[in-house]
Amino acid sequence: MKLTIRNGQGQPQGEREVRFAVIEDGRGTQAVHQAVVAYMAAQRSGTASTKTMGEVAGTGKKPWRQKGTGRARAGSFASPLWRGGGVVFGPKPRDYRQRLSRSTRQLALRKALSARLNESAVVLVDDLKLESPKTKGLAGFLKSIEAARKALVVVAAIDPNLRLAARNLSEVEVTTGDDLNTYQVLRYDKLIFTQSAWDQVEQRLTKE
Repeated sequence: MKLTIRNGQGQPQGEREVRFAVIEDGRGTQAVHQAVVAYMAAQRSGTASTKTMGEVAGTGKKPWRQKGTGRARAGSFASPLWRGGGVVFGPKPRDYRQRLSRSTRQLALRKALSARLNESAVVLVDDLKLESPKTKGLAGFLKSIEAARKALVVVAAIDPNLRLAARNLSEVEVTTGDDLNTYQVLRYDKLIFTQSAWDQVEQRLTKE
């Protein structure tokens, strides 16, 4: 499979062969699912916390005597049955991150990129440099290459002008080829890679 290389004005400048093996069949679908679930789980803060019966502040005095009052037995003001009491099996701070092997992550990314290549959703540009940190400049560039509003820009290294220019575009994200993940590949309508960023991705996917 070949990718057309475009310049800053969106004009074709040549072609480039995709170096990693493009997946055409159903292989890797489960890996993609696992990678996306793991990514979304890692976004959870895991800070939810409730107090158990032993952690609730208050006296340890028995509310009333065991017998003779006509009321049900009660041993603590912190009982889970009472308002303001402890919580049974409530959430506690935890780490939701899931471990994935390197081969699974690699297969998931390769499968996701293969699908986007087959959909013609990947755009390869020679380079992307902005003279000033103006959103108008980046928006004009995306328009010149016919990128959808929801676009992912992948560069080798994020320069300050590009970071500031993309800040006001709510549906545009900028990342590097080393940090690209499966969730990002699937989330955006268009993926814009610079040649150097594509080198980084190919290096990741061809590494044994």
